[in-house]
Amino acid sequence: MQPPASIPSTSYPATTKQAAAHIDGALTDVTCTLFSDKILVTITQGGRLAQWIHVPVELSNPTATDQYLPSATSDDSLLPMIHLTPTTLLGASTSERETIGQLYAAQIASIIANKDPDERRTLVVGLGLNKSEASRDEFYDLVDLVKKCL
Repeated sequence: MQPPASIPSTSYPATTKQAAAHIDGALTDVTCTLFSDKILVTITQGGRLAQWIHVPVELSNPTATDQYLPSATSDDSLLPMIHLTPTTLLGASTSERETIGQLYAAQIASIIANKDPDERRTLVVGLGLNKSEASRDEFYDLVDLVKKCL
């Protein structure tokens, strides 16, 4: 039996990569699993997952948004792409946790979309961070750790 044409064929089991580092004194584990229809990224500190977010990576109307996307050489190239809309599925007991979670998810989705502009899978991010806020260095360290898995 062949998979539907809209879902790319991938080998079984799904490809998984892991990375770990100490970020602000906390051991942070990142796991990226590439399924045929989803990309799952989990980021844990202390082995817990408390929040789940999904981000559709593909453009819903590329001709309408292309004109507003920053170019790769722009000063804003480190910002998440504006067409990405993260949605919290579970968790985020406070607005601060929801905001930082959605920021991480949008940034990870931007990295995926920049790496492969034809990517159409939905990103699902599981977070279990010790704090609901992050300094600039902590944010970039965590994003760099995720990049090692993608």
